[in-house]
Amino acid sequence: MDLLDRIIENAKKQGKKIVLPEGLEERTLKAADIVLQEGIAQIILLGDPAEIHKLAKEKSLRNIEKATIVNPKFHEKKEHYIDLMVELRKNKGLTREEASQLIENPLYLATLMIKNGDADGEVAGAMNATGDVLRPAFQFVKTKPGISVVSGAFIMILKDKEFGHEGIMVFADCAVHPNPTDKELAEIAVTTAYTTRAIVGIEPKVAMLSFSTKGSARHEMCDKVIQATRIAQSMDPNLQIDGELQADAAIIPSIGKSKAPQSAIAGYANVLIFPTLEAGNIAYKLVQRLAHAEAIGPVLQGMAAPINDLSRGCSVSDIVNLIAITANQAAGL
Repeated sequence: MDLLDRIIENAKKQGKKIVLPEGLEERTLKAADIVLQEGIAQIILLGDPAEIHKLAKEKSLRNIEKATIVNPKFHEKKEHYIDLMVELRKNKGLTREEASQLIENPLYLATLMIKNGDADGEVAGAMNATGDVLRPAFQFVKTKPGISVVSGAFIMILKDKEFGHEGIMVFADCAVHPNPTDKELAEIAVTTAYTTRAIVGIEPKVAMLSFSTKGSARHEMCDKVIQATRIAQSMDPNLQIDGELQADAAIIPSIGKSKAPQSAIAGYANVLIFPTLEAGNIAYKLVQRLAHAEAIGPVLQGMAAPINDLSRGCSVSDIVNLIAITANQAAGL
């Protein structure tokens, strides 16, 4: 059984409620139909019920009737969610009139459903920009306690099984935060380790990457990684985290032994933490294209509840897989 199969099978055991704000988006509806047919998760669709049922009938989607469909404009909890919005944003001056308008936006409604415990996670972005998906999440769901930064991890499935854990590695941050501070980089490392456990199901061995290994070069950029490593280790002493390490020292045992002989991570890392977004984004795309690796993600992490953003060019299978991943995240929080 490959990784995606394991993720899907584990999601089936959880019974998590995943809300899909883009209930009238065709790929999303087709993905929901598959998820419901296979029992991967419970689905909440946001949109006009008559329009959703009409589209489902046109596309011969017979399982949509199993979904919970909520009309953002008319539903029994609307006033409750408005009250909750005003309470959560009273220090920002949100008025009841403003909240009454925002709650009819499916992206805002989805986050309030999660905040109220009516949904376990959200998948959106097939027809909305990343900023629009994340804005209500930052305002109402916010980050986990002790975490100040949201980041994006990619699960990399390599053809060469010698690297990582039988060819599986996790890269971060490759999607969100351009230039994290040492503290933020430490938070990214810790949250990526937790993501690795929850979704991949392996014990993370985290390498904090730099262009230096254990002091081989001197620069403020190296100093950031060194300090981030110390902070990450103190955040969770039970995690296996080491740095600063060059990429080859992190993943090739002979080089790891030569450059960092005292490190238990060097040569055996399955989680790579990049010092900046540009490094992480470039690296995952190069590995994806040159090594013909499968890149699953980005998996957003650091939020108090799992909210994941799709590419607007996503396929139906991409949405199905991200729903399964979101269900696994919800189970691992």
